[in-house]
Amino acid sequence: QVQLVESGGGLVQPGGSLRLSCAASGIIFSINTMGWYRQAPGKERDLVATITRDGNTNYANSVKGRFTISRDNDKNTVYLQMNSLKPEDTAVYYCNIVTSLTNHWGQGTQVTVAS
Repeated sequence: QVQLVESGGGLVQPGGSLRLSCAASGIIFSINTMGWYRQAPGKERDLVATITRDGNTNYANSVKGRFTISRDNDKNTVYLQMNSLKPEDTAVYYCNIVTSLTNHWGQGTQVTVAS
């Protein structure tokens, strides 16, 4: 059974930092792309960042220069370092893992940026 366990969300003041983690277990196919998406209230789920197995990254324009995605292939874990957080970054953040045959989502972790 595939499980994606996310952690690291919470409440932070504007300008602060958080680090999200997503650890996958039970995956039997080769993991290709790992990524983070977010969904704010009343809005669609949007891409935040992705990273391929080779380490190629892609970021939404709104987070470029502030967020950094990384992964540990040995641990099947993807991270999102979020710096200089803004109130508009408030959302539920979901990790996504794409294998050669399957697509998996985490349960989501709330990030709230407020003073």
